[in-house]
Amino acid sequence: MSHSSIHPAELFDARRSGFAQVVVAEGKRTVYLSGQVAWGPERTIVGVGDFAAQVDEAFKNVGHAMRTAGGSLADIVSLRIYIVQAHMAENAAVRDGLLKYFPGENPPASTWIGVAGLAHPDFLIEIEAIAVLE
Repeated sequence: MSHSSIHPAELFDARRSGFAQVVVAEGKRTVYLSGQVAWGPERTIVGVGDFAAQVDEAFKNVGHAMRTAGGSLADIVSLRIYIVQAHMAENAAVRDGLLKYFPGENPPASTWIGVAGLAHPDFLIEIEAIAVLE
């Protein structure tokens, strides 16, 4: 899959936060991932009460899901990240996760949304992704 990130001069440079303002993608298949949370393989919550640990586990789960679809994190063009409102101030953990899992010049577009809660009271973050594959 081919995609490129665009960083308009009129908008803040989002690369320092690990995402792009605009992504243009070319490919044949579009993959839509359900929201990934900090569930381990046995449906146990990884990092209860630890926002940074849940961010890392959720990004790992996005990677697992992409591999089962025949792609990788590099194929992701857009993320929608839901953060429990009480943890919005801990956004450095999200930025660090984006920079860790999406290094390089073409990070995905990203929207961060504060929410009152998620499907389980111990979930602190949920990440949806859209990817384009050849």
